[in-house]
Amino acid sequence: MKSVNEQRSGLLYGIGAYGMWGLVPLFWPLLKPAGAMEILAHRMVWSLAVVGIVLLAVRRWAWIGKLVRQPRKLGLIALAATVITVNWGLYIWAVNSGQVVEASLGYFINPLVTIAMGVLLLKERLRPVQWTAVGVGFAAVLVLAVGYGRPPWISLVLAFSFATYGLVKKKVNLGGVESLAAETAVQFLPALGYLLWIGSHGDATFGAEGLGHAGLLAATGIVTAVPLVCFGAAAIRVPLSTLGLLQYLAPVFQFGLGVVYFHEAMPPERWAGFSLVWAALALLTWDALRTARRGRAAAVRLAAVAATAAAAPAAAPYAGGVPVPASEPAPTPTSRSVS
Repeated sequence: MKSVNEQRSGLLYGIGAYGMWGLVPLFWPLLKPAGAMEILAHRMVWSLAVVGIVLLAVRRWAWIGKLVRQPRKLGLIALAATVITVNWGLYIWAVNSGQVVEASLGYFINPLVTIAMGVLLLKERLRPVQWTAVGVGFAAVLVLAVGYGRPPWISLVLAFSFATYGLVKKKVNLGGVESLAAETAVQFLPALGYLLWIGSHGDATFGAEGLGHAGLLAATGIVTAVPLVCFGAAAIRVPLSTLGLLQYLAPVFQFGLGVVYFHEAMPPERWAGFSLVWAALALLTWDALRTARRGRAAAVRLAAVAATAAAAPAAAPYAGGVPVPASEPAPTPTSRSVS
């Protein structure tokens, strides 16, 4: 069992990871006048540099040799790199286009999309409460589509791309830093090629907007890697159920920034749609906590039964069907019974 200090530090790491992800909308506008594609390319290039330094510091290279000998895993990593590229690029564009609230919705509905993909692709079976939550989430998307006058496509693409990314990463089964290193290695050459191309046409902002702006573009690698490292530290210290609750911090912060800081409009129909999403997430959370509590109770009962069985004498003598303590001699049978 993990110590209280370990769990406390894991909780702080988790809050730090999701808190940074939640506050990242404050960072992307600082990179203007760079466009979303240029920012994305810098994020890929500098992320590889940062994780390379981390791996060099911890001397963790053995996984590379194993990985290159597994073509299937390499293909999955290429797929993961593709879908996270779509996710990163669209999110940066949405934030810098004044659509932070709709982007936050993507991460609110991501757990619902993940559950739906589990049913459709992995043939998982849902509990009744989970089916209810998915149904409420689908109703929320319809309400928001009516309110927007179009489907909330930014939210849906963000949710589906990140859910696909999570599914692929589960199959790859690499650590957080190692996985990011492999994915950004796939992204590196196309990203570097794009930066060189726009630089040759005089369209790059790196260096043209001053040293401070260039430093901010380089910092995209740190902004990407540090939360992931914190998340990895949290994942090995706190229960998965705790991480599941912490994941809502990021979209809550993003939503708050969109409404309070960026002053994005929240008409009644948008509030109605978000309220339905939050109701669906409340159902999921309640069901997950109830299931975890029942699982723990069952484990405690099994442990108690096992402890009782282990404490009993392995081969206690029996007399008349009643166990006799091992310290007492068993009665000697006689030809007559004593009444």
